[in-house]
Amino acid sequence: MSDTPPPTIRDRARGSIAGLAIGDAVGRPVEGLSATQIQERYGRVEGYLEAEPAGSDDTEYALLTAKTVHRVGLGATRADFAQTWIDDVLPQADDFKGGGFSEMAAIDNLRRGIQPPLSGDHVHAWSDGLAMRVAPLGIVANGDVALARHLATEDGMVSHAGEGILAGIVVAVAVTTAMTGADADECFASGLDAIPEDSWTARNLRDARALVSLGLDPDELAVALHDRLAVVDYFWADLAPEAVALAMAAVLQGKGRFAESMLFAVNMGRDADTTAAIAGCVAGAISGAESFPADWLAGLRPVEGSCIRSVAGIHPLDAAEDLVRLIESTDR
Repeated sequence: MSDTPPPTIRDRARGSIAGLAIGDAVGRPVEGLSATQIQERYGRVEGYLEAEPAGSDDTEYALLTAKTVHRVGLGATRADFAQTWIDDVLPQADDFKGGGFSEMAAIDNLRRGIQPPLSGDHVHAWSDGLAMRVAPLGIVANGDVALARHLATEDGMVSHAGEGILAGIVVAVAVTTAMTGADADECFASGLDAIPEDSWTARNLRDARALVSLGLDPDELAVALHDRLAVVDYFWADLAPEAVALAMAAVLQGKGRFAESMLFAVNMGRDADTTAAIAGCVAGAISGAESFPADWLAGLRPVEGSCIRSVAGIHPLDAAEDLVRLIESTDR
């Protein structure tokens, strides 16, 4: 039995945000590749592939979501989340590098004066764009599943609808459950229980859990998950029910250990930066940042604002500290 004390709330918050950012940076160079293509180019991804690793829109949108709760607190509504987009995103006139279709559609709707939930009711509302950004909401909910679900729904309505929101709820609830010290199985079950059992996302999660339970070799499991969950006849790999099920399967396979969970997600390919970011934020909250390889933490840098200019210069760990201060200042 380990004598290592369990992670503190601060360590879990840091682990979730750092895990998201590291997963994003590790997965970004292989985004869109299949597991076979990754093997052919790299053998197996075991860490950063670039000398100066950088994340993408996944990390930057998570920091944007964090801005709203920093500004408004735990009572943030869909109007508050939309206002952050209006103030911090809409003035940007140049390219949103790497920005997803769901976010670009929402930006266009908001510019036309369309408010949530209608701003998120468009043809790309099913993407994984909400799931990749809700970790801050799970952190500040700090074990309150109902609050995490509510905040994810309110944030989600800016840019998503339907399965896109349900998938985001799963991640926010899994993270907030991890903040209580729950293990991977408990976090997975909590996220699954938070959404309708007959939804596409829920069906995929149940299938993912069943495949992980077979005890397959990791390479065999990756193939089985791909064959069951990947929608290969669609143009893009950003379908939320697919991405979240793959990411949460990675958390189960890695038993909530950050490195194992995040790297399993990366090496499956598909929307690898997002699945690794999601697996990373959940597993990071379970295991805490102190468990991370030191060089991975050292590789974190302030975000570049490559997609969202207004978050440029924010360091993910500084954002995590702000979330911890919000938890500490809230009497619940």
